[in-house]
Amino acid sequence: MRSVTYSMNVSLDGYIVGPDGGFDWTEPDAEVFRFWIDEIRQVDVHLLGRRLYETMLYWETADQDSSLDDAQLEWAALWNPLPKVVFSRTLTSVQGNARLASGGLAGEIERLRSEPGEGEIALGGATLAAQAAASGLIDEYRATVYPVLIGGGIPFFPRDERRVDLELVETRTFSSGVVLLRHRVTR
Repeated sequence: MRSVTYSMNVSLDGYIVGPDGGFDWTEPDAEVFRFWIDEIRQVDVHLLGRRLYETMLYWETADQDSSLDDAQLEWAALWNPLPKVVFSRTLTSVQGNARLASGGLAGEIERLRSEPGEGEIALGGATLAAQAAASGLIDEYRATVYPVLIGGGIPFFPRDERRVDLELVETRTFSSGVVLLRHRVTR
């Protein structure tokens, strides 16, 4: 059965977006960007909330930007054909290889898990992740922790989460001081 992974960049004080809505502190260096390229290769489908979907829309046409380097072009070549499911109450259409979810999150994950495939079901966006966490649908948490305190904003973990026991399966420190913390949910 395919696993559901929740991966996001996060500040040391636990936020994915600052109080002003900004996330400019998450700009990856070449080493961290290479990590994200390698990570996306393991994904079969990406579930996104509206805000993350709108942020990632840039990549739908990024390959036309002559200023992109080889790594950015490689990311675009992997991201664009990747199937995406967007959960939104306000969008009426989506672009690229994306579709709007027609049902609830739990039903969508159940359907995707029943399909053949070995790649991950990636989950992005704090609101969507909070819904998945509340239903016990997340198998693995991957926090890419940036050495910055931003003092508030949208938290990586929902604040009303129930207890979830985790097993540390990987840590990795990048030369920039960014640290990957990968935890599997123990059941």
